[in-house]
Amino acid sequence: MNRGPVEDLQVRQRLEALEENLSPYASRSSRSLGRERAETPSPLRTEYQRDRDRIIHTNAFRRLKHKTQVFLAPSGDHFVTRLTHTLEVAQVGRTIARALNLNEDLVEAMSYGHDLGHTPFGHLGEETLDSVFAEGFAHSAQSLRIVERLSHDGEGLNLTWEVRQGIISHSKPQGDFLDIELDASLTLEAQILRLADSVAYLNHDIADAIRAGMLKVDNLPEQANRVLGRTHSQRLDSLVTSIVQESWPSSGLADGVAEEKPEIGMDREAREAMMELRNYMFQNVYLPLGNTRQSEVGRDVVKLLYRYFVENAEEIPPPYFSPGADPDRASVDYVSGMTDHYAIRQAEKLQPGVTQGVFQNVPLRD
Repeated sequence: MNRGPVEDLQVRQRLEALEENLSPYASRSSRSLGRERAETPSPLRTEYQRDRDRIIHTNAFRRLKHKTQVFLAPSGDHFVTRLTHTLEVAQVGRTIARALNLNEDLVEAMSYGHDLGHTPFGHLGEETLDSVFAEGFAHSAQSLRIVERLSHDGEGLNLTWEVRQGIISHSKPQGDFLDIELDASLTLEAQILRLADSVAYLNHDIADAIRAGMLKVDNLPEQANRVLGRTHSQRLDSLVTSIVQESWPSSGLADGVAEEKPEIGMDREAREAMMELRNYMFQNVYLPLGNTRQSEVGRDVVKLLYRYFVENAEEIPPPYFSPGADPDRASVDYVSGMTDHYAIRQAEKLQPGVTQGVFQNVPLRD
């Protein structure tokens, strides 16, 4: 059978036409602010779908499977890793975007990319690199650096402006992060990512803490249990439903069109319950875990690796280092990209016994 060029099938154009049915406040791939380097459009995918696929096929995305979420180098099969967290964020984000008639593909792409820059040992590793690197370190900025400069043999992924904005804007301070003024240019899809990230990690971190025996459901704040429910699925459903209901004007399906762009939010009762849960987790899980023997050794591992590779930058593989590059920056790029397991093995090669046997589930040979 004689078939013509795939361009004649008009697949991408049909997908772009479907986006015209989205909310008037939605981001449309055909109206993207574009890429740093112009490219011929894909005949089969929209620009945001293309970004999603590029992120999924990176080594940085694959390494998330062995990066800490909360519990360092966990031995149990069911503890959350940075990869499963990322998938849960995408699921929550897409559910919200679909309900609000916004762009699911954009939310999915930025969800897959938002934590690429996370260090080994989670936020503990992030704080350690931030303390030793003169320029400071934040995983959101590193995620952006990965997609812009380090991936694809140092060429970067050349993602759209909207996906890159979502990646750099997802981080949130401790406390009520909804009570801050957002950049007016922030897309509604990027706002969804900020909330989906919190909804996902808060709920799976509670499940992991219960699995680890650190807390019981009855220990959680009474208001949160009453408002959001006592099970994982009840809490997720309550929070996602609250976001959709409070953000309904964003769908473009409400009566009338707002003069100003709506925001993605959450009703006050659910918001207060969520922030109470978040504060409880900081005080009873996140901060205590940062004071364990494992955490102390994890910090030592990151410091050892950073200092070694600053002094021996020629051992850092490309694209992290090339002649004439800044050794400090290259060391940060290389060490932050390591998985927990790889960092532990490298540290043991450099200084046998440095991990003092606290990561007994990690094989010390490749």
